[in-house]
Amino acid sequence: MTPTVIIAVAAVVLLLLAAAVRVVKQYERGVLLRLGRLQTVREPGLRLIIPIVDVLHRASLRVVTVPIQSQGIITRDNVSVDVSAVAYYRVVDPVKSVVAIENVRAAIDQIAQTTLRKVVGRHTLDETLSETDRINGDIREILDVTTVEWGVEVTLVELKDIQLPDSMKRAMARQAEAEREKRAKIINAQGESLAATALGEASDVMMQHSLALQLRNLQSLVEIGVDQNSTVVFPAPLMSTIGELGTFLAREAASAAAEPSGGGQAADVTRPVPTGGAHGLVDEVIGGPAATPESGTPV
Repeated sequence: MTPTVIIAVAAVVLLLLAAAVRVVKQYERGVLLRLGRLQTVREPGLRLIIPIVDVLHRASLRVVTVPIQSQGIITRDNVSVDVSAVAYYRVVDPVKSVVAIENVRAAIDQIAQTTLRKVVGRHTLDETLSETDRINGDIREILDVTTVEWGVEVTLVELKDIQLPDSMKRAMARQAEAEREKRAKIINAQGESLAATALGEASDVMMQHSLALQLRNLQSLVEIGVDQNSTVVFPAPLMSTIGELGTFLAREAASAAAEPSGGGQAADVTRPVPTGGAHGLVDEVIGGPAATPESGTPV
């Protein structure tokens, strides 16, 4: 044989060996078809096949991420929203993923889009915004039923983004503002109720203890005096207290005037209690005559 023929044969042998050697990675499984018929599943490692006769399809067992593009969906309450999501799946049966379907990724992408539109369309806008976990579970359940025949398991589906129209955003903002105003009014009313209850309890205590009201009046006078106001308002109970104090001092003064008479007949020096109301009592306390508005002379 000539050297040219030898080189040609060696090249053909090397090509056949290269075509016969296959490497299956750890996260893959090899599905072997011989003359179009399914033979077996090859485990990871170095595998030899018959060139031209055998075809080895590799099926990855890793989790694959499939982004679901934004879908224009009309909810059950006729609100148009744009919803995007993401799905995660993995191959659990390499044979079915090769034999039952042509392209697993493209099929999952398309079925996820249609399922997302169908599930979200059965819910209202409020349910779509607040019950995303239930919607995710419904989408995953529907996908699992469909993809189990493909040897694929959908592990997770999550709504990624929900875009609302500007008019709906403004309406929701007004609704949130009204809700907060309602809460503020309720809290204010509850505060007024608690304050009224506390004042009622305080009034009951003051009714049981007469001095409590007088102490409160004195405290009010102290608070008024801090501001250095020129006008002081005396509550009515305080004026009656001054009147009682004036009567007491008048009685004490009469008793002191009767003591110098000794053991003889007691001089009738009892001074009459002024009958001019609170002004007369105050004049009696300070010891000065009360002037009448007409004459200006002491009574």
